[in-house]
Amino acid sequence: QVQFVESGGGLVQAGESLRISCAIFGYTEGNYCMGWFRQASGKKREAVAAIDYEGSTSYADSVKDRFAISKDAGKKFLYLDMNSLKPEDSAVYYCAAVRGTWLSPQLMISGQYDVDYWGEGTPVTISS
Repeated sequence: QVQFVESGGGLVQAGESLRISCAIFGYTEGNYCMGWFRQASGKKREAVAAIDYEGSTSYADSVKDRFAISKDAGKKFLYLDMNSLKPEDSAVYYCAAVRGTWLSPQLMISGQYDVDYWGEGTPVTISS
């Protein structure tokens, strides 16, 4: 059973940077498309960054050029580096994964599919 534990969320001021992490437990061999999602209060959950098993990435337009997704070579951590943060980036951030090689990072950002694994989320608040 794969489990994710997010950490690193908190309160920062607009314009600052923050890195959030997702520790991966129970990883089994196989390929995944992994991503970061966020859900602001009263809004739908949305994908903001995705990375496939080969390291290709994709981003939502709202975070492009400000956020960067990465993973460690040991496949134990997924990261999201967030720069030039804005109050509208405030949300609970979740890491997630879809098994297999069929889902591209671009489709994870814009498509509809079932996620196989979710983390519990870490809250990020940006003050103006």
